[in-house]
Amino acid sequence: MAANARRLSGPLSRAASFIVRQPRDWSITVVRTSLDRLAYQTVFPYLSIYIVALGASATQLGLLNSVGMVIAGVIAPLSGWIIDKTGPKRIYLFGIGLLAVSYAAYFVAQNWLVALLAMAAYWLGFSVSIHSCATVCGNCLANKDRATGMMVCETVAAGLLGMVGPLFGALIVTRFGGANVSGIKPVFVFCLLVTAISFVVVLTKLSNTKWRVMNAASPNMFSDLGQVMREGKNLKRWLMIAAVAQLPTAMVFPFSQLFAHDFKSATPFVLGAMVTGSAITSILFAVPLGRLADRIGRKKVLYITMPLFWLSNVVLVVSPNMVFLVAAGVLQGFYYVGGPISAAMERELVPAEQMGRWLGIARFFRMPLGAALAVIGGVVWDKIGPQYVFLIFVGLDLAIRLPLLLNMPETLKMRAGLGSS
Repeated sequence: MAANARRLSGPLSRAASFIVRQPRDWSITVVRTSLDRLAYQTVFPYLSIYIVALGASATQLGLLNSVGMVIAGVIAPLSGWIIDKTGPKRIYLFGIGLLAVSYAAYFVAQNWLVALLAMAAYWLGFSVSIHSCATVCGNCLANKDRATGMMVCETVAAGLLGMVGPLFGALIVTRFGGANVSGIKPVFVFCLLVTAISFVVVLTKLSNTKWRVMNAASPNMFSDLGQVMREGKNLKRWLMIAAVAQLPTAMVFPFSQLFAHDFKSATPFVLGAMVTGSAITSILFAVPLGRLADRIGRKKVLYITMPLFWLSNVVLVVSPNMVFLVAAGVLQGFYYVGGPISAAMERELVPAEQMGRWLGIARFFRMPLGAALAVIGGVVWDKIGPQYVFLIFVGLDLAIRLPLLLNMPETLKMRAGLGSS
């Protein structure tokens, strides 16, 4: 028994040591990201169902996502420029405020056109808040800790609350009448309250650290953005990789719960279990794979997570029963494990003082592509077949992102700004 205690204390001691040596602002972003994940995961299993119940078709659902993503993409370079000049805190609070507006608009919506405004506010708020969060996280963490730290933030801490959210949402929806408009509306009230708490946390606890060097930023935004692309290496190739990696937010996730509900007869609890299974995957594999990425490199671990996410889409399409649907949800969690590893690579391509602008440029390029694919996904759903929405993404990832990633240098030991173009 004593030997077992010693074996357990070793990993716990290392985990505690890792957390203690990180900057306080990183800890605040972990708390805020966890609260944000709790809110979103509570309503996520039912959001597409809610919008369709308000009168939208699958094509219009894709349009809703695309409008919001275009707005978020257009505003990203401006928000990145402001972050580099003034620090992330004010932009962070603005984004969280827009998320609160979005949840309130969803609650009062009587038709899908109001839901359009709510989704536009959500995408803008999500983009601005995650941009600020990513800048803080990317600049606070050392290379040797970056993948692990981002895993802790994005998957473990957020995953713990993200696991509770779907089950709590299922209880609310079931209590108020099932997966319909009246049953889903109360979930948005809960999301609004959690978002308000996260606003207070950032307002009162986060510093407004800036990562500027003398003469690093000029009054001309376009000149500053151009400087990032001129001085950086591998950035153009990465923009395409990041754009394809973003596609699941437009092509897969908005339609997966709707597919399970409409074509596989999933109940509210099965829908919640799919999302909970995804969160469990994050909790179990995030830190081990994050530490592995910090030791052997980011690319090698991505070669593990990417095929598992492809498999989740195939399992969803062919699933004959509820067990397979939950298994698809479990495998879907590897997207959230691979995401922070890709993000670690992205942040290691530029110096700290250019981080906000670079993340804004990257978001500007990948969001419009995701927006176009969201519309295309809706059209494919309505005109060709729902299953092809998921299979097309797998084909695109295999044909575009994987070959480009193979030709990217490993960033773990690479100094920002160096490498072949």
